[in-house]
Amino acid sequence: MNKTAETADLTEKYIRMDFEFGAKNYAPLPVVLERGEGVFVWDVEGRKYFDMLSAYSAVNQGHCHPVIVQAANKQMEKLCLTSRAFHNNVMGEFLKKICELTSFEKALPMNSGAEGVETAIKAMRKWGYRVKGIPKNQAEIIVCEENFHGRTTTIVGFSTDPDAYEGYGPATPGFKIIPYNDPDALAEAITQNTCGFLVEPIQGEAGVKIPDDDYLSKALEICKKNNVLLCADEIQTGLGRTGKLFCYDHNGIKPDIVIIGKALSGGLYPISAIACDDRIMHVFEPGTHGSTYGGNPLARAIGIAALDVIVQENLAEKSERQGEYFLSQLKAIDHPRIREVRGKGLLIAIEFAEPIAKDFCKSLKAKGLLAKDTHAVSVRFAPPLVISREQVDMALDMIRETLAEF
Repeated sequence: MNKTAETADLTEKYIRMDFEFGAKNYAPLPVVLERGEGVFVWDVEGRKYFDMLSAYSAVNQGHCHPVIVQAANKQMEKLCLTSRAFHNNVMGEFLKKICELTSFEKALPMNSGAEGVETAIKAMRKWGYRVKGIPKNQAEIIVCEENFHGRTTTIVGFSTDPDAYEGYGPATPGFKIIPYNDPDALAEAITQNTCGFLVEPIQGEAGVKIPDDDYLSKALEICKKNNVLLCADEIQTGLGRTGKLFCYDHNGIKPDIVIIGKALSGGLYPISAIACDDRIMHVFEPGTHGSTYGGNPLARAIGIAALDVIVQENLAEKSERQGEYFLSQLKAIDHPRIREVRGKGLLIAIEFAEPIAKDFCKSLKAKGLLAKDTHAVSVRFAPPLVISREQVDMALDMIRETLAEF
């Protein structure tokens, strides 16, 4: 058997094992990755690909960034886990760094992005009862149609995507769903029992849905008028992805709570956090919320390095610059099956007029570019923020060639 056949068999072997021993809750592209560096990944056959997903923006700093890897290795040789029963010597520095970057007074670390969202939900509800004076068990949180905030039973209960919520009911009460990008709907939905408005500055999983420029500022004004907390879910859009450190920075506002995750670890380890001022965070007291791994020394060392890389390498500015170019080049493509091209920074999507997105991604893979379809008609391009202009041009050539075939 020749080497090409051997490596192809290896790909088939790994995929077969995944399906034989794992749950079929994903339908990934038929590629098996084993190595990554910067904007590229390599499969078990040795083939090189552009990564245009960045693990859903968790790898903003590029794959295996040496500064972050070195910080992880150094900490692993000393101490990895203490639980929150004890202090550790890197926790304070990590919290301080988050507070300085977000301009909030307090931060609370967790693990996955969904845990960050759950923490924000708890904070808003507890604030609603203790500070706003909402009657017991009557607090309401407003969310938006086509939202994606995670996969816990509470979170999928207020999803409008049947794939996310079907079969997991009954839904957790206390959530009200309104149209996205509609300040009037927000104002109308608020009652005396509303404690929070949970919103994505850009809806990534919905297909990179970008609201009006004044949407968040109007929403914040409405929330302040009604003594409601505005919570920005920046898990995917934050930490440089859209051309600013946080997506809400484009609007010149400051929400009451921000949720961060994904790139907070540079792709090495699940890390998330919420940040807010003490007027909200003080509602958490010993025993009322926690996590064994949340705040562990290994995660904190990785998080510090991940944030340092974003700031020191000016990744938000690079995202803005390369994103503007990438978007302008895609918009210049005249193609009968493209309905719209939209984006901000390096969070960009092509929306087709028909459900061909998955086939398009398969064709891109054959060219050497990995991207992900969403909702059958959209393809998202979100490379690591370290991508160069030359690399953007190479990726654009692959996209143009693939479009020509469609």
